[in-house]
Parts: sequence; C-alpha cells; structure tokens
Amino acid sequence: MPPGRKPETAPLTMSVDRSDPSAPVLSVGGELAYATSRPLRVEVDRVLVERPTAVVFDFSGLTFIDSTGLSVIVHAWREGQRVGTLVRLRAVPRFLTTILDMTGVTGLLARQLPQQSTPAPQRPAASA
Repeated sequence: MPPGRKPETAPLTMSVDRSDPSAPVLSVGGELAYATSRPLRVEVDRVLVERPTAVVFDFSGLTFIDSTGLSVIVHAWREGQRVGTLVRLRAVPRFLTTILDMTGVTGLLARQLPQQSTPAPQRPAASA
C-alpha cells in the first residue's frame, strides 16, 4: 500500500437469527461505515416489514462505526416507532456506548414506546 493511503474499509458481516420471530436478532461485525452500511439498512427494513415486537442488534463483532452506521441505528428506531417495534442493543462495545451517549442516541433509544391501539391513560392532575 502506498504511503499515506488508508486501508480499505473492513467488510461488514451480518446475520439474522429469526428463531424467535417476535424478536429477530441482527448480528453485526466488522466496520459499520459509509461504504458498508447499506446492506444492514436494507435488512432492517426487511425485518421491520414483519412488524416484530422487537428487533435486537448484537454488536459483539463490531470493530468500528461512523456517522452513517450510527444513522442506521437511528433509522431502525424511527421506523420501529412507526410500526410499533422496539429496538434493543446488546453486546455493545465500549466505543459504541461512548458514541451513543455523546450523540444522544442512548436517550433516543430509551424513549421508545410501542404504538398502542388504545390511548395511554392520562396522569391525574396533582392536587395542592
């Protein structure tokens, strides 16, 4: 490789475990970046069409993520909210935890509410 040239992005590895159809697990490894994120986004959309109760991302094999990779997580959250599917993360590497916290995505994921067919009960007004 010529001096000063960066190595190519490591390939993304991805698999989907549908053994529990109500909570498929998307295992992600390698580098989730601009050059590699499209297949995961396509798979997220494919899984969400089935409207499972939850989608679980297993990041145990993740070695790198950039803003485009992060946008796939946000996309999954947004589309999950639309169809009533919770997005859960597991085996999150420390570097990803830091990025999720710094960007506010941790808070976003914590605010998930599945769509309900009936309105949520109203909180009673506080009395003096």
